[in-house]
Amino acid sequence: MSERVHVLIGEEDIKAKIKEIAEKITQDYAGTQLTLICILKGGVIFMVDLARQIKLPCAFEFMDISSYGNSSTSSGVVKIERDLDAEITGKHVILVEDIIDTGRTLSRLKEHLLAQRPASFKICALLDKVERREVPGIAADYTGFVIPNEFVVGYGLDYSQRYRNLPFVGRLEFL
Repeated sequence: MSERVHVLIGEEDIKAKIKEIAEKITQDYAGTQLTLICILKGGVIFMVDLARQIKLPCAFEFMDISSYGNSSTSSGVVKIERDLDAEITGKHVILVEDIIDTGRTLSRLKEHLLAQRPASFKICALLDKVERREVPGIAADYTGFVIPNEFVVGYGLDYSQRYRNLPFVGRLEFL
């Protein structure tokens, strides 16, 4: 089976949206230091570009979560493969996600991180598939783009570890 990628959100639109989100975060957290938690691997490109635009001191933390494997649909099983290296108790935390889909992964992560009692906790997602939501009440505080229920790749998102390096978000078509 082969695939074709169709541009859904262009590189310049992504850059402009990240700048807009970063300005809002800088304003909302003025005078504080942030801890940005990146969900590997998909969120890396987004978090790095976002952090470069935030005009505040930022610490980075990383988590690795498994729910897709090599499939284009979530298995429904959320497994924390790699947890945080540092404590977040009393810190201002923003969880940086590439995409919110069903909300199961994010719900599990939110519960896990809130149990550590951060001073504040918000979610920032580049993409949101609102129509796919299965967990009520799961939403990002900062959202880049709401997208349709299509499988997307690029800008960190992959299919079987391919396409992450594309500078845009594209819809993956299976031929």
